[in-house]
Amino acid sequence: MKIVVFGLSVSSSWGNGHATLWRGLARALARRGHGLVFFERNVPYYAENRDLLELPGGELILYDDWAGALPRARRELDAADVGMVTSYCPDGIAAAELVLDSTARARVFYDLDTPMTLSRLRGGQTTGYIGPRGLADFDLVLSYTGGRALDELRDRLGARRVAPLYGSVDPEVHRPVAPASHYIADLSYLGTYAEDRQAALQRLFIEPASLRPGRRFLIGGAQYPETFPWSGNIFFVRHLPPSEHPAFFSSSRLTLNVTRRAMAETGWCPSGRLFEAAACGAPVVTDDWEGLDRFFEPGREVLVVHDTGEVVAALDRSDEELRRIADSARERALAEHTADHRVAALEAALSGCGTPAGHDPVQEMRV
Repeated sequence: MKIVVFGLSVSSSWGNGHATLWRGLARALARRGHGLVFFERNVPYYAENRDLLELPGGELILYDDWAGALPRARRELDAADVGMVTSYCPDGIAAAELVLDSTARARVFYDLDTPMTLSRLRGGQTTGYIGPRGLADFDLVLSYTGGRALDELRDRLGARRVAPLYGSVDPEVHRPVAPASHYIADLSYLGTYAEDRQAALQRLFIEPASLRPGRRFLIGGAQYPETFPWSGNIFFVRHLPPSEHPAFFSSSRLTLNVTRRAMAETGWCPSGRLFEAAACGAPVVTDDWEGLDRFFEPGREVLVVHDTGEVVAALDRSDEELRRIADSARERALAEHTADHRVAALEAALSGCGTPAGHDPVQEMRV
């Protein structure tokens, strides 16, 4: 298939989880014989922090404005099997109109931010990437989030056929490597600063650091404010490109996953960092949310924590215990959560686009 995507940014991973996901999917699509063309608006914020110039296994088309992109976009869609628009695409509404008017066999919307989309709509706000007709005209709506969110996409936005397409990991990029001295930590956390994660980070990272002053704690990410409550044993590494993630995770005795509030409340929305850390062989402590056990088995593959004391208890576990947990999680990630697994799920979902709306071949995917 030829798949044409209008998305956020794949060229810059700065504060942008979409980039890492699409890079892995692009390689997996190429391995399975598909072609990907990705349209990205060339905005200054991402241009100044660009860490990819050529899309692996696909073609990246940067454009300065929608009017200038239209001729090329029409040509690419004329030869496309799949036309796709994603959440947070800067020209999402215009791109959706173009895709829906195209001759592509499957017109698809992929919401990589379903909890945020639904949260805004519940609050009476618009999204900037979904038009007044909602999602009713698309042949298929994919969601990074499963569970009851799929029902809400149908009921609130009129989606006719929905299927989950969860986050994933690219084993070519995320794998165990030799620890790096500047990333060594007893407990690490990798993530862009978000106000709605701060309370959990306080409880599950900052307070454990105060109780274990002899341990080393490390945060990697972007957009952290000067008012962040740093302490003497909490260290900081500014934004890490995906190429540095394996060294970061491989240098962590434990790493923490904290889910954004809207994602945790919705459930069934695993962070890409969760898969990355597991694939790199790092033992993971994570907050709890509905559906977590569908992706990793609590207690055997990840450690679920609710409060400061449980994090401290995890830090006090033996190296042997933590290694068993990390090995089990890595085995699970490679067996079920790679980009190749997600492309296979995408193929299954797309195979139903030519069937009547009453028949849904992806029902078994709605876990």
